[in-house]
Amino acid sequence: MFEGYTQQTIDFLWNLKFNNERSWFLAHKEEFLTYVDAPTRALAAELSQAMTKAYPKLELECKVSRIYRDARRLFGRGPYKDHLWFSLRKPGEHDSAIPCFFFEVAADRYSYGMGCWDPTPLTMAKLRARIDRDPKPVEKLARQVNRRGEFQLEGEMYKRPKGDPGALLYPWYNRRQISFCRDENCEGLFFTPELADKVLEGWKSLVPQYRWFRELPGDPIPEHM
Repeated sequence: MFEGYTQQTIDFLWNLKFNNERSWFLAHKEEFLTYVDAPTRALAAELSQAMTKAYPKLELECKVSRIYRDARRLFGRGPYKDHLWFSLRKPGEHDSAIPCFFFEVAADRYSYGMGCWDPTPLTMAKLRARIDRDPKPVEKLARQVNRRGEFQLEGEMYKRPKGDPGALLYPWYNRRQISFCRDENCEGLFFTPELADKVLEGWKSLVPQYRWFRELPGDPIPEHM
């Protein structure tokens, strides 16, 4: 059962950020397992069980990230990530191309929400085609997010806008990828079991948006991309 993170969680992640090398990590590996990995896996298991119970038809699968960076993609960085995340998603061939619910913990913050970080250009073309055909359902989804005020719409914007469906949907229409993210300082609820309730409530509020994005790949191919 998740009981909250601790000050040792923050201390370890800050120390790793400034001592990102194998010898240091091996000397402090038990701290990572106890203060970072264990509570993150406990939180992941609790939220996965709650979401599966509430939405069994979503068929969500939990995945906890590794602390180790891909050796092929270090790009001058240390061999370890200075954050840990987990996600709930439907299994797919290319995980980052499909939406997921996520939680991430780092030294200076924690984040949670729902998003799709590497959708195909075709998927985003289908998103725009839906808006062009009938913007009202998407306007409803956008207003739900805005009214709640918990999440920020994020994602890289196209350098050349694809069109202008109006102020409300312009940020949806002209992004390469879309995510809804909440960043918080590592304080207060971070140290309590109630953090799980907060993340769960936020995730549940994003289920309509998640379902909408999951449906996009099945749409017909737009005539103009």
